Formats: sequence, C-alpha cells, structure tokens
Amino acid sequence: MSITTAPHRGQTEWHRPLLTNAVFMFTVALVSIGGLLLDDRQLVGEPVWLKPLKFGFAMGVHALVLAWLLGKLHRGRRIGWWLGTIFAFAGVLDVGAVAYAAANGTFSHFNDNTDPVARTVQALFSVGIMPLLLTTFFVAILLLVQRVGDRALTRALRAGLGLAVASMVVALWLSSSGQTPRVVADANGQQVSLIGAHGIGDPDGNGMPVTRWSTTGGDLRVPHFVGMHAIQGLLLLTVALGAAAARRPWLRDERTRADLVGAAAIGGTGVFAVLSWQASRGQSVLHPDLASLTAFAAVAALTLAAVTAALRRARLRPLPLPS
Repeated sequence: MSITTAPHRGQTEWHRPLLTNAVFMFTVALVSIGGLLLDDRQLVGEPVWLKPLKFGFAMGVHALVLAWLLGKLHRGRRIGWWLGTIFAFAGVLDVGAVAYAAANGTFSHFNDNTDPVARTVQALFSVGIMPLLLTTFFVAILLLVQRVGDRALTRALRAGLGLAVASMVVALWLSSSGQTPRVVADANGQQVSLIGAHGIGDPDGNGMPVTRWSTTGGDLRVPHFVGMHAIQGLLLLTVALGAAAARRPWLRDERTRADLVGAAAIGGTGVFAVLSWQASRGQSVLHPDLASLTAFAAVAALTLAAVTAALRRARLRPLPLPS
C-alpha cells in the first residue's frame, strides 16, 4: 500500500499520523481542563494539571501546522512522511509523560527520583525528546531545498521552523547549563530530587499567572515559547498580507509580501535571541535591565529598517494586475 498519493494541483494532503497526534494532544488538553476543575492538588504553587494543558494545546497546534506543511512538499514527500510520523510518535511519548506525571501528582521534568513513576517518565522522555528536535531540523532542511508556495509562505515556513529548532536547542542548553540539584515536595508531600530547572538563578521562583514564567529569575520557557510559536505568527502574517492584497494593489507582488514576512522574521529572531540571552543571565522577562532594554531597542530599530526597506522597494516596482 502506498504511503502517500499525489494530491491534485492546488490541494494539500494532510499528514494523517500528525492529525492523529493533534487529536491526542487536544484530548490531553481537554482532560487537563477537567483536572483543573476537579483536582486541587498543587505542585510548587501550580495546579498539577496546568502543565499538561499547556503542553497538549501547544503541541496540538504545532502538529496541525506540520500536518498541513508536509502535505505541501513537492520533493522528499516520502522522507517528510516518515519524519512527520516519527514526530507524531515522539510527541505522544513526550506529552504522555507530562500527563502521566501530573496524574501522579509529581514532577515530569528534571525528576531524578528512582521510584516507578519517575523511571517511567524518564524512559518516555529519553525516547521522545531528541526525535522532536531532529525531525524538526530535517523538515527545515527539506524546506530549504524547495518552495512550497509563494515566496512569502516559503519564507515564513523556513524562518518559523528554523526558530522552532533553535528554541529546542536553547531549552536543552539552558536546562542543562545550571544543574541546581535540590529536593522539593511534590503534590503528595513526597520528597523529589530535582536536577535542572526551568528557572535560572532562582530555579523554583515565583511564577506569572498561567504561563508560570519566573518573576524572580531567568526562565528558559520564555525564549522556548517564542521560538516554538513563531511559525504560527509568521503564517498568520502571510495570510493577513494575502487578504490585504485585494485592497492594496502594491501587496499583490509576492516579492513585497515576502520582504515584509522577512522583516517580521528578523524581528522574531532578534527577540528570541535577546530573550535567550536575558534568561541565561538569570533575569526575569518582567524586569529587564538597561542592557536588555538596549538590545530590544536595537531589534526594534533593525526590524523597522527592514520594513522601511521593503516598502521602498515596493514603491519602485510596477503595480501588478489583479489575478
């Protein structure tokens, strides 16, 4: 039986294993909402079901984007199918480990205990985490050697997946750079040995509402979030520019739309880099110092310059006829 069939021109064949993965992720998110309503256990001041809710929703959205993207490949479709399938399987293991730990009222990440629950979570992570990074990296390479749409869409996908890879690398680097061994009580009152942390400088510091990003130190989840979800922002911008082209003739040229998407990608990459640097210095995103503010200002200036250059080039191009 053939793995894929060629879609008709203009159609996209969605990657079915990733669609199944997305259904699983959103199911985890829905179950977690029920857990938030019915289970009042806390883990370091955070409801035990908040983490699987965030993981399930975020990974479900990402899986949908990948399922759509892999169906648009022209070359390497079979390789793309296998990469997507590996990602789907690894994602189930990864988020399944988070949900399993939450159901048992204990830590999923950085848990160094030797009890059966901790060992199960460690085993799932050992199999699931690295394939997520590697498959995303190789899908990004597939995008570099072909176009999957107009220039704006191709640029958005390349930049977005590149930032997704970078966000995973930064998360692994920051979580392992400061081991910070410590013992913390879980939701059941059991002592858990933790090595590594999301927080930097203050590993278990006070968290913001919902995101739980540290307000008293750096937090690797901030750049990780921005890098992982940049692709969705860039795709939304691409759609918005395409819709605006019906009323703005100068946007009908795909080179202009691609330039504007490229400017947004420059801004997103700059913000990601500054957030990573800020977190590595143990500084909360809510309390930037002068150096961080200067870096953010430089990113804003660079992005504004890129947008200005794109608009100037658009003015020099002849207006295309409406399609």
